[in-house]
Amino acid sequence: MPENTPAQRVCRHCDGFPVVHITTGTTPDGRRRTLAATCPACKGTGTRTTAALARAGK
Repeated sequence: MPENTPAQRVCRHCDGFPVVHITTGTTPDGRRRTLAATCPACKGTGTRTTAALARAGK
């Protein structure tokens, strides 16, 4: 029998992809330089909290 787990709400700003890596170019020896960027709305979790928890600071 399957477990019933509550579905987590996906962040509407990043659509569940909280961290992305952006290519900024290559080094002289051919390696790629990347920059990690996290979603400012969910702070890299990919989910959003309810308004009550957000006001409580949790």
